[in-house]
Amino acid sequence: MAEKQSHLNGAYYGPAVPPPTQSYHRHGRGRGCGCCCLFSFLLKLIVSLVVIIGLAVLIFWLIFRPTNVKFYVTDASLTEFSLTGNNTLQYNLAVNITVRNPNRKIGIYYDTIEARAYYGDQRFDVDTLTPFYQGHKNTSYLSAVFSGQQVVLESDELTQFNAEKIAGVYSVDVNLYLRIRFKVGKLKTGRVKPKVKCDLKVPLSSTGNSAVAFESTKCDIDF
Repeated sequence: MAEKQSHLNGAYYGPAVPPPTQSYHRHGRGRGCGCCCLFSFLLKLIVSLVVIIGLAVLIFWLIFRPTNVKFYVTDASLTEFSLTGNNTLQYNLAVNITVRNPNRKIGIYYDTIEARAYYGDQRFDVDTLTPFYQGHKNTSYLSAVFSGQQVVLESDELTQFNAEKIAGVYSVDVNLYLRIRFKVGKLKTGRVKPKVKCDLKVPLSSTGNSAVAFESTKCDIDF
């Protein structure tokens, strides 16, 4: 009975609890999380910068409206437009183009101006014009000349040519392919490449039909 009593009065609380061990696996997960968090932060930063730049460009476009620039072909002279025996087109075409920049705060650098002449879907000549700077609220004047015999007309263009030959008025397209920059104060934008499309009805001057005259034509500009 005494042995049982001494056992009950001892400080015994069960088997010993082993000391905690360090978990190295948890530290590994922490490093992985850090890399993921860094990648997520960089991704969000890049997306935010893209959105901010996009909004800035949109606001610039809406405020200053560079698309207000107008192109007109004010005069066109076609003194030769005929076919040789092998359906090669002989041509002599000159066009005068007026460019109006009505913007009050935007100047325009025309770094590249390439004028291309088409009959139907066939391009028959190219004229590279001199680059220039156009100030705000300014009107500039361009001239392009196409002369030679460089293209053989296909069947569709031959059908169109024979039909228009009767009236002596030909459907000729003159397109301008541009590389331009905008200037606002001291700020210059990057280059954009708009296309200016001018659909012309040009009378042949050698027909002697004075009743038919070229009409000034507004061109479409596509940014």
